[in-house]
Amino acid sequence: MFADADLSADGFLGGRLRILQPVQGYRAAMDPVLLAAAAPARSGESVLELGCGAGVASLCLGLRVPGLQLAGLELQPAYAQLARRNAEANGQNLEVFDGDLTAPPAVLRARAFEHVIANPPYYPAGGGTPSADAGRERALREATPLSIWIDAGLRRLRPGGWLVMIQSADRLPDLLAALGPRAGSVAVLPVAPRVGRPAGRVIIRARKGGRGAFLLAAPFVVHEGAAHLCDGDDLTPAARAVLRDGAAIDL
Repeated sequence: MFADADLSADGFLGGRLRILQPVQGYRAAMDPVLLAAAAPARSGESVLELGCGAGVASLCLGLRVPGLQLAGLELQPAYAQLARRNAEANGQNLEVFDGDLTAPPAVLRARAFEHVIANPPYYPAGGGTPSADAGRERALREATPLSIWIDAGLRRLRPGGWLVMIQSADRLPDLLAALGPRAGSVAVLPVAPRVGRPAGRVIIRARKGGRGAFLLAAPFVVHEGAAHLCDGDDLTPAARAVLRDGAAIDL
């Protein structure tokens, strides 16, 4: 487990959430906030986050939509315990399960949810320079294939439930292929750093058993202007509404 001296307290959603994160390990930034904003959950519904880490996405969603039944599954016990601490400190109920999504605990396999959200690792196994921190390496580098993440999410969904993921844009073909015939009503939102720049991330939303038309949405642009020209916050109004004010992303 993490010692308090190894943690920092970081603000999310304009400081309305205070999240403990390891100083040297995996540290959440913008992506889980965007993921939470894209989940179409309503009060009273149930949400499972696969690979919940320190709980940022679930807690952002819980702040935006009070009354949710929140659950998370996390492989690394130290991060699972951190998610529990963060939920308690922020006055939210987040039930965190320790375990692997390839073999979730029996109590979790017996449940079904209206929504499943996930921010799977972006980097392929065996490529690039591994992180010196084992927890960060496990969070960022793919050990379980993306197709298994999607299969695990669909298995935990009720019929008509929504799967929402954020992933590196170059993995979009893999995401679409893995959904197969079990999910439809697919919407894809490219996330671009600036106008005219290629999307670095995509948010994908799909409905279990859905039959709606495919939607490729206009890009969500994070920063104003063609380049960062000065110190300070250069977020677009849409990005500021989501990242600072906790607004939803409509797809």
